[in-house]
Amino acid sequence: MRVDHVSYAAEHDGLQATAERLSKLIGVDPVDGGIHPRFGTRNVILPLAHDRYVEVVEVLDHPASDKAPFGQAVRARSENGGGWLGWVVAVDDIKPVEERIGRQSVEGNRHRPDGVELRWRQLGVKGLISDPQLPFFVQWEDRSLHPSVGAHTEVTIEGLQIAGDPARVREWLDLPPEGTSTVIDFTFVAPHGTPGLLAVTFATPTGTVTV
Repeated sequence: MRVDHVSYAAEHDGLQATAERLSKLIGVDPVDGGIHPRFGTRNVILPLAHDRYVEVVEVLDHPASDKAPFGQAVRARSENGGGWLGWVVAVDDIKPVEERIGRQSVEGNRHRPDGVELRWRQLGVKGLISDPQLPFFVQWEDRSLHPSVGAHTEVTIEGLQIAGDPARVREWLDLPPEGTSTVIDFTFVAPHGTPGLLAVTFATPTGTVTV
């Protein structure tokens, strides 16, 4: 189990403009990610070092976006001005998570502009919608196609600031009471309003950048 990526919902001026702003802030070139046909969304990827990435995502005018929880979550965040949507944890086997949470994972896929299809299973977006401090889970079908593959950068995620309760997050992740990451710094603050991912700090060759 490891932090895989963070998702950022497009702001008022759309996917490309939002992705360009973020790419300039952290010094990473954006890559067109393609469309998620099952979710009614599309994304741009900012590949990072250490097998992680930033996903900038926007909702499409498509029936799938009204039905799929991920599409609903993206639409709601963008309509509220955009910004950090949530964080995502990768697992090697999602079945134990299904058994623990009591729900089935769903298939996800997208075709990159070069025609390559990425496939995965994900679980927990409904948890994200009801309690945005919680990550959702993803199991990649083929790790060799992970969105970070081929990244020519030293930029990576250094820390996450979350409005919420660390005990609740550890319970969701099935971690021991003092369980934490040895790579990424987690900072929890008491939520004033809705809990959720507040900021991400990136380690770059020129210093740290917090978005």
